Amino acid sequence: MYYQSPFSILLFLYLLFFKGAFGATITLLNKCDYTVWPGVLPNAGSPDLGSTGFELSSGESRSFLPAAGWSGRMWARTRCGQDPISGQFVCLTGDCGSGQVECTGSGATPPATLAEFTIGQGPTNNDFYDVSLVDGFNIPMVIESVGGSGLCLPTGCASDLNQQCPNELRVGEGDACNSACGAFGTPEYCCSGTYASPNTSSKNRLNRQ
Repeated sequence: MYYQSPFSILLFLYLLFFKGAFGATITLLNKCDYTVWPGVLPNAGSPDLGSTGFELSSGESRSFLPAAGWSGRMWARTRCGQDPISGQFVCLTGDCGSGQVECTGSGATPPATLAEFTIGQGPTNNDFYDVSLVDGFNIPMVIESVGGSGLCLPTGCASDLNQQCPNELRVGEGDACNSACGAFGTPEYCCSGTYASPNTSSKNRLNRQ
């Protein structure tokens, strides 16, 4: 999606994407009834936003002010705590493998719902945002644009897809849902080789789901 002025984002995690005269604001709002630990991974060449991982209790929010041209992704880690043997910080879903709350340049271990952003370089450049399930799904997530110009609609999934996850893609006791590509790694599910076109990749059952 795109829009032309500063913005903000909400996560269920609910993400609010605020656009104003002085740039963009990304606000993460936890509308889940449990604590999550968001992770933040800037793309190559983009600066960090002051934190790469933090705790966000139910009902709490946290805002970031990305610079013009910033791009990166955010996600939520769930069921986190200290491993009793290693003493490291670990999460059941979305873990970034850093061993601590801060992810320090590491991304999410699939499956994880991803919020992706690209901030325009100036007032005439569009900003882009999306919610991606290419790495699977762990929590509902919605991005909503506030302010700015253009037709900037909410995007994402507010439903808990873990409740509808096929058994062969299910993680744990329904804690997350793998993508078919992540689970099996075959061309028919990863839309590669002879399955690289929409006409062929969309015909298998799991990709349609």
